[in-house]
Amino acid sequence: MITLYSYRWVPDFARGLVRDLRVRWALEEAGLDYQEWLIGLGDDQNSPAYRACQPYGQVPAYEEGGLVLFESGAIVLHIGEKSEALLPAEPKARARAICWLFSALNTIEPPIQRLAEIDLFHAEEAWAQAMRPEAEVWVKKRLSELAAALGDKPYLEGEFTIGDLMMATVLQILRHTDLVAGEPRLQAYLERCEARPAFQRALRDQLASFEDQAA
Repeated sequence: MITLYSYRWVPDFARGLVRDLRVRWALEEAGLDYQEWLIGLGDDQNSPAYRACQPYGQVPAYEEGGLVLFESGAIVLHIGEKSEALLPAEPKARARAICWLFSALNTIEPPIQRLAEIDLFHAEEAWAQAMRPEAEVWVKKRLSELAAALGDKPYLEGEFTIGDLMMATVLQILRHTDLVAGEPRLQAYLERCEARPAFQRALRDQLASFEDQAA
């Protein structure tokens, strides 16, 4: 049985954005069953047992038959290798899908994450207010480039892959802004990804975990 480690509770602004959602979504697309193991912020995430699974004390972590993985990109790629619903069998198409996964994590996410951290954690600080305009410029540049690459295709390579899964979850980080809406092709693309039944199940299950703990 696959075990997915995720948080027992997070603040409201983070719900639906915690990176275990990426793994849940991949598992749903691949049709793989899993169980969740919820950890608390603080003592749980800093315990020696959990640090042995996830050296940085973050989520997600993934365990399957003695294999323990961390980092959402690595986990999603591992799941993708089990399912043609996420990774095409044809070698060139498969390589392109993996390329987009790395693009999401290495090119698109860093400027988006920088802007989100300014807005969500430091908005009242002078240094953040001074840096924000430049940070937004970089995000807009990357979004424009991504929209151009997408063009009129429904997904980045025409068919849904792990590249789209990762890219959509990165774009969601901007949900507190209207920047994605500023690129109509990307807005439609994100809505298309979010409408997938597997995503809806993954999001439901993540949010249910937080609600169960609050009950």
